[in-house]
Amino acid sequence: MTTDALPAEGPASPPRAVVVMGVCGAGKTEIGRRLASALAWTFLDADDFHPPANIAKMRSGTPLVDADRWPWLDALAAAVGDAVAGRGNAVLACSALARRYRDRLGLPHPLIRLVHLDDPGGVIRHRMERRAGHFMPATLLDSQLALLERPADDEHPIVVDVANEPDTIVREILAKLG
Repeated sequence: MTTDALPAEGPASPPRAVVVMGVCGAGKTEIGRRLASALAWTFLDADDFHPPANIAKMRSGTPLVDADRWPWLDALAAAVGDAVAGRGNAVLACSALARRYRDRLGLPHPLIRLVHLDDPGGVIRHRMERRAGHFMPATLLDSQLALLERPADDEHPIVVDVANEPDTIVREILAKLG
């Protein structure tokens, strides 16, 4: 997938893909599913693309390193690339915490919008401590926060506060998508 520079004012064409990013517990899957449903697009969960070794590592409380992430990000970039190529629009829920990971996904791109689920009020830790059945333990939140590079202006992110209700968040994203 080629990465074309976005115009200075932001995306000029309707997106063909949306990447919903944020730390673990931000609600990427929930918001991504709802957004995809509202747009009648395909939903892709980056967690489904992890190889078993990555899942086992995270389940044990061990953070991934870049060598673990590269093949995973390449598979995600191919899936997003299919949407950009016109083979079906998609919403991808993916942590995409560091700029180098977003670059690997092909961002910024005029046909891909980035949505950052931000947590200025600190609600995610409480949320993670209450959830059950997910392979990512709350203990890994600190490593994710340390890795987080908030999107820069040149990435033209849509930034939303995770403290809002999911329906409110999706309405806000849809309004900003146009």
